[in-house]
Amino acid sequence: MQRNSISTPFGRGAIKLAQVSRQIETAKARQGRTADKWKLFRDVCEARLLIGIPDRALTVLDALLSFYPQTELSEEAGLIVFPSNAQLSLRAHGMADATLRRHIGLLIEVGLIARKDSPNGKRYAHKARDGSVEDAFGFSLEPLLARREELALLAQKVVADRRRFQLAKEALTICRRDIRKLISAALEEGVDGDWQALEDRYLTIVAHLPRTLTIQIAEACLAELNLLRSDVSNLLENVLNSENMSGNAADNERHIQNSNTESIHELEPSSGKEQGESPRIEPKAQREPMKAFPLALVLKACPQIVDYGPGGAITQWRDLMQAAVVVRSMMGISPSAYQDACEAMGPENAAVAVAAILERAGHINSAGGYLRDLTRRATRGEFSLGPMIMALMRANGEERLAAG
Repeated sequence: MQRNSISTPFGRGAIKLAQVSRQIETAKARQGRTADKWKLFRDVCEARLLIGIPDRALTVLDALLSFYPQTELSEEAGLIVFPSNAQLSLRAHGMADATLRRHIGLLIEVGLIARKDSPNGKRYAHKARDGSVEDAFGFSLEPLLARREELALLAQKVVADRRRFQLAKEALTICRRDIRKLISAALEEGVDGDWQALEDRYLTIVAHLPRTLTIQIAEACLAELNLLRSDVSNLLENVLNSENMSGNAADNERHIQNSNTESIHELEPSSGKEQGESPRIEPKAQREPMKAFPLALVLKACPQIVDYGPGGAITQWRDLMQAAVVVRSMMGISPSAYQDACEAMGPENAAVAVAAILERAGHINSAGGYLRDLTRRATRGEFSLGPMIMALMRANGEERLAAG
């Protein structure tokens, strides 16, 4: 059987030089190759939009492949299938004859199959006495085999683009949520800054999102929103740092009074004589006070502390301080170490420090020692919770993106 000869269509059907070139290239490319026909079919299914065929053409290709007796496409076994249109229609789930012809034409046009017409246009095979096929006329699967690597690459590209699109949509959702909630928290807590302008900027960006997203639009919008989220976070960080540096004596007095009236001993019974307990640090009037942060911002940066609140929720500062008592005991922080932190920072900020330590517990060898170090630095006026909170917010955002 002459497999490398150029085949022309039956009857009045003309052949174009492009088709001749494709047949020559196909004959060169498939020599000595084999491939799993169903693996090839799955690749075509994945890449069908890039190839330019509808899903019903896949039904026809599936039917044609089912007439090939072996699983492996191989030149040695022959690459011609010769079913009648009636047989093809049955395996194509009863597809109408006109529709069947149209999709066969599409498969030929995009170069997945080729015709090998007999002298009278019929599809049949010449068989030897031992039953082997000597020559056959029908549809050639040579183009499919010849494009094995190309189809695999197209399928991989489609899968990669699909995942990239999914990640972009997830990141877009998270970014929109973060911006919305940070701006809302700032407005509700009365944080200084032109938050309305940032809100307007956000609304302008999302207003241009179409009902049906593409990967290009999603990534372009995500880039803009990432810049906006960075601006929001930077403004919030600068304001909080500024507030920490500009506390007044009234704030200091409030923290001292709170430390004396609502100490750790009121939240959890303790003998006050635990091993390793240090003398209590007396508050210094001249020390620069630490200002409490908005509760919503703290919970955004330290979400794990919520699980230890009363009933698994934190809705007010007292809930956070009670949760901190549970967490400090769980992490092995002595009551005296926590009491010293309350007196040095104020009970709210001490609870925030414990929440931050819980968030980074996997990176801290000794939670008690770490809190004592923060307490000493706070006593000297060398420690601020602002950078710690903002770093945790950024880290939590990156972890959510990586998980997606």
